[in-house]
Amino acid sequence: MPAIPDRSFNAACGRLATELGISLASARRRVEILAAQQGLRDTETKVALAEKLLEETRASGLDRGELLDSQLRSAAEDDLFMLED
Repeated sequence: MPAIPDRSFNAACGRLATELGISLASARRRVEILAAQQGLRDTETKVALAEKLLEETRASGLDRGELLDSQLRSAAEDDLFMLED
C-alpha cells in the first residue's frame, strides 16, 4: 500500500495543479515521474521540485486557461459540423 503523501507535498502539488489547470493527482504524478527520473526519493526534495516546476510555469507567461479556450473554439469551416450517431 502506498504511503500517505506529506501535507507540504500535497500543498505544493496543489499550487502547481491550480497554475496548470489540472487535477491534483495529475500534478502529483508529474512531480513523481520527474523525481523518479532524477533519482529523488525524499519528500523535501520532491516539494522543492514541485516548487521549481511552479516557478517555471509562472515564468513561462503562458495562461493555461486562454490556451484551453483557444483550443476549444471551433474553426470557421467546422462551425456546422456534426457527428452522426
